Amino acid sequence: MDAQARFDEIVDDVLAKNGDLEKTQMMGMPSVKRNGKLVVGFWKDTMVFKLPDAARREQALALDGAALFDPGGRGRPFKEWVAVPHRHADRWPALADQALE
Repeated sequence: MDAQARFDEIVDDVLAKNGDLEKTQMMGMPSVKRNGKLVVGFWKDTMVFKLPDAARREQALALDGAALFDPGGRGRPFKEWVAVPHRHADRWPALADQALE
Protein backbone atom coordinates (compact mmCIF):
# COMPACT_ATOMS: atom_id res chain seq x y z
CA MET A 1 0.00 0.00 0.00
CA ASP A 2 1.41 3.39 -0.89
CA ALA A 3 2.02 6.04 1.78
CA GLN A 4 -0.96 8.25 0.91
CA ALA A 5 -3.38 5.30 0.94
CA ARG A 6 -2.02 4.14 4.31
CA PHE A 7 -2.39 7.65 5.76
CA ASP A 8 -5.98 7.84 4.46
CA GLU A 9 -6.78 4.45 5.99
CA ILE A 10 -5.41 5.53 9.38
CA VAL A 11 -7.28 8.84 9.25
CA ASP A 12 -10.54 7.08 8.41
CA ASP A 13 -9.99 4.79 11.39
CA VAL A 14 -9.22 7.56 13.90
CA LEU A 15 -12.14 9.65 12.63
CA ALA A 16 -14.49 6.69 13.15
CA LYS A 17 -13.23 6.25 16.73
CA ASN A 18 -13.11 9.92 17.73
CA GLY A 19 -16.05 12.20 17.11
CA ASP A 20 -14.10 15.33 18.04
CA LEU A 21 -11.63 15.14 15.13
CA GLU A 22 -11.74 17.06 11.89
CA LYS A 23 -10.09 16.08 8.62
CA THR A 24 -8.64 19.20 7.05
CA GLN A 25 -5.88 20.66 4.93
CA MET A 26 -3.31 22.73 6.81
CA MET A 27 0.12 24.04 5.85
CA GLY A 28 -0.34 22.45 2.45
CA MET A 29 -0.83 18.95 3.79
CA PRO A 30 -3.74 16.63 4.55
CA SER A 31 -4.20 16.81 8.31
CA VAL A 32 -6.34 16.00 11.30
CA LYS A 33 -7.24 18.55 13.94
CA ARG A 34 -8.66 18.17 17.42
CA ASN A 35 -10.23 21.23 19.04
CA GLY A 36 -8.81 23.39 16.26
CA LYS A 37 -5.23 22.16 16.75
CA LEU A 38 -3.27 20.07 14.30
CA VAL A 39 -2.33 16.62 15.64
CA VAL A 40 -1.30 14.53 12.60
CA GLY A 41 -0.54 15.18 8.97
CA PHE A 42 0.93 13.77 5.79
CA TRP A 43 3.94 15.31 4.07
CA LYS A 44 5.94 13.83 1.18
CA ASP A 45 5.42 10.13 1.94
CA THR A 46 5.80 10.64 5.68
CA MET A 47 3.21 10.83 8.39
CA VAL A 48 3.86 13.57 10.91
CA PHE A 49 2.77 13.48 14.53
CA LYS A 50 2.61 16.08 17.28
CA LEU A 51 4.12 14.29 20.27
CA PRO A 52 4.35 16.70 23.23
CA ASP A 53 5.56 13.92 25.55
CA ALA A 54 9.37 14.00 25.31
CA ALA A 55 9.83 10.26 25.93
CA ARG A 56 7.37 9.31 23.19
CA ARG A 57 8.93 11.84 20.85
CA GLU A 58 12.40 10.36 21.46
CA GLN A 59 11.08 6.83 20.79
CA ALA A 60 9.63 8.00 17.48
CA LEU A 61 12.86 9.81 16.58
CA ALA A 62 14.79 6.58 17.22
CA LEU A 63 13.11 5.00 14.17
CA ASP A 64 15.43 4.86 11.17
CA GLY A 65 14.83 7.92 8.98
CA ALA A 66 12.55 9.70 11.45
CA ALA A 67 13.32 13.35 12.16
CA LEU A 68 11.82 16.46 13.64
CA PHE A 69 9.35 17.85 11.12
CA ASP A 70 10.87 20.71 9.13
CA PRO A 71 8.42 21.39 6.30
CA GLY A 72 10.38 24.34 4.96
CA GLY A 73 13.70 22.50 5.04
CA ARG A 74 15.35 25.55 6.58
CA GLY A 75 16.66 23.97 9.75
CA ARG A 76 13.77 25.28 11.85
CA PRO A 77 11.84 22.13 12.75
CA PHE A 78 8.69 22.07 14.80
CA LYS A 79 9.98 20.97 18.20
CA GLU A 80 7.14 18.61 19.13
CA TRP A 81 6.56 17.18 15.66
CA VAL A 82 8.12 13.98 14.30
CA ALA A 83 8.09 12.95 10.63
CA VAL A 84 8.10 9.16 10.32
CA PRO A 85 8.84 7.72 6.86
CA HIS A 86 6.62 5.25 5.02
CA ARG A 87 8.96 2.33 5.76
CA HIS A 88 7.59 2.52 9.32
CA ALA A 89 3.91 2.67 8.27
CA ASP A 90 3.24 -0.28 10.56
CA ARG A 91 4.03 2.07 13.48
CA TRP A 92 1.85 4.94 12.22
CA PRO A 93 -1.43 3.84 13.88
CA ALA A 94 0.17 3.64 17.35
CA LEU A 95 1.87 7.00 16.84
CA ALA A 96 -1.41 8.53 15.71
CA ASP A 97 -3.04 7.23 18.90
CA GLN A 98 -0.24 8.80 20.95
CA ALA A 99 -0.68 12.12 19.17
CA LEU A 100 -4.40 12.01 19.97
CA GLU A 101 -3.94 11.38 23.70
